[in-house]
Amino acid sequence: MSAGAPLHRPLGANPLNYRLVSMDNANVQELIDAGVHFGCRVSRWNPKMAPYIHGRRNLIHIIDLRETLRGILRAQNLLYHLAAEGSSILWVGTKRQVKGVIQDAGQRTGMPIVTERWIGGTLTNFSVIRSRLKRLEELEKMDEDGSAAQFSKKMLSSLRRERRKITRNLGGIREMLGMPGAMVVVDPARELNAVREARRMGLVVIGLLDTDCDPSHVDIVIPGNDDALKSVRLLVDQLVRSVEEGAANHRERMASVGVAEKRDDGPTIPGDEPRPTRGNRLPEGLAGVDRSRSRGRSAGGESSEDGLGVEVGKAASGGEEAAG
Repeated sequence: MSAGAPLHRPLGANPLNYRLVSMDNANVQELIDAGVHFGCRVSRWNPKMAPYIHGRRNLIHIIDLRETLRGILRAQNLLYHLAAEGSSILWVGTKRQVKGVIQDAGQRTGMPIVTERWIGGTLTNFSVIRSRLKRLEELEKMDEDGSAAQFSKKMLSSLRRERRKITRNLGGIREMLGMPGAMVVVDPARELNAVREARRMGLVVIGLLDTDCDPSHVDIVIPGNDDALKSVRLLVDQLVRSVEEGAANHRERMASVGVAEKRDDGPTIPGDEPRPTRGNRLPEGLAGVDRSRSRGRSAGGESSEDGLGVEVGKAASGGEEAAG
């Protein structure tokens, strides 16, 4: 596949903010060297993976690397836009040889990860998961302030065991405060519960799947060898780069917005703000003049009121005489 091949743009993406992903990011020779093209045995294949299979050799299916590159490009574009919008990406991979790769991806991107057994309800019952994470914070606080010393040894052993269990199962999603924008799954056939919950919650599922998986459960298919460490590391690294670039773009945009807000506020000019006048007093020379003016005004008002009363009385008397 050449570098000038048409690129795929995710639906709903703004053409002005569209990021062109070059084919140089993933070279076909690098994929071959990493063994990405090796699939599972012919006896284990899933017929739905037929469009992604190039052929077979020695009872092993050979994956079409053109489909792999196409899936990488689609996933890169989507992850870049999600990260640029500030959304989080959930990385899921519980295979023993994949745990280290997923942990590195989480550390590089600062995104939540799941490397142990998928806990049912992690997405569909997120409030209960958050309550367990609050319990973990309570246990850590007890160890820090020394309040755990009042318990017996048996109770301390039980609390430490509970803390280790929560950390092992939920430590990777500790910073996930809301629903992520997408999920990257290695071997969706193994993580079927995670994929089902993600689809129920409306998340985009990006799957690195072998020839024994069902591609209908995944929104963006990246066919490849999901058992070899070298293959998974190469594919995940391509996606991590896009997330890092999108997150950097998001930070730059937020920084520019903050600078613009500061400029709009502007420096305060002395004299613009209202000043208190209750405690102000006139100079001694003007105080007497002001008092005399106020007295004159009050006296004039009283005289005018008296004259008005006389005129009203005369009018009333004239009316009575006319009536008589």
